[in-house]
Amino acid sequence: MRDDVGGPPSQRARPVDGHEGHLVVSNRVLTVPNVLSLLRLVGVPLFLWLLIDGSHTTWAAVVLMVSGVTDYLDGKIARRYGLVTRVGQVLDPLADRLYILATLLGLGWVDAIPWWLVGVLLAREVFIAALGPVLRAHHLPLPPVHFIGKAATFNLLSAFPLILLGQGGSTAATVVQVIGWAFAWWGTVLYWVAGIMYAVHVRQMVRDAAGGRERR
Repeated sequence: MRDDVGGPPSQRARPVDGHEGHLVVSNRVLTVPNVLSLLRLVGVPLFLWLLIDGSHTTWAAVVLMVSGVTDYLDGKIARRYGLVTRVGQVLDPLADRLYILATLLGLGWVDAIPWWLVGVLLAREVFIAALGPVLRAHHLPLPPVHFIGKAATFNLLSAFPLILLGQGGSTAATVVQVIGWAFAWWGTVLYWVAGIMYAVHVRQMVRDAAGGRERR
């Protein structure tokens, strides 16, 4: 999971308020959290096939739910047992973003969510991606993830399978869909809040790096 980077100051991302303390980050590759993140990546094409096929909607929702559970578990295990790794710090957000991207496009394709919502959430991804060159230009590490960002991902990964399961015409399906959309709205707002906080953090990291060079 994406946590504070330990090690020398030049390799340490400054913590954000509300984020957990510094954690030692290793260079190990084969760890339980990394395997869980890898399984989420493998599940992306499986989810898309089940969804677009049209006859396996329930299984597509199950794959999404399992993805949400593994997203929670890999971070919990990494922090609890000291298994935070540099590979995991890249693999976990990659899996998160690919799942959200695949889910948005898939649900838009089957008309489960409106395309304007797809656009709103994809715009946030473009916004975050645009900050990548800034970090590289100043040789800075990826900022640690604030819990609001993880809350946003949790809400969205909870919303999508519920929206998918709520496509039927029964009363139960309607209730499930209402709950799903509640998660979706909260997730969308938190997703953008986390994105703005990420940008503010990047700006502060750039200022700190510039100040350090001036002092030298």
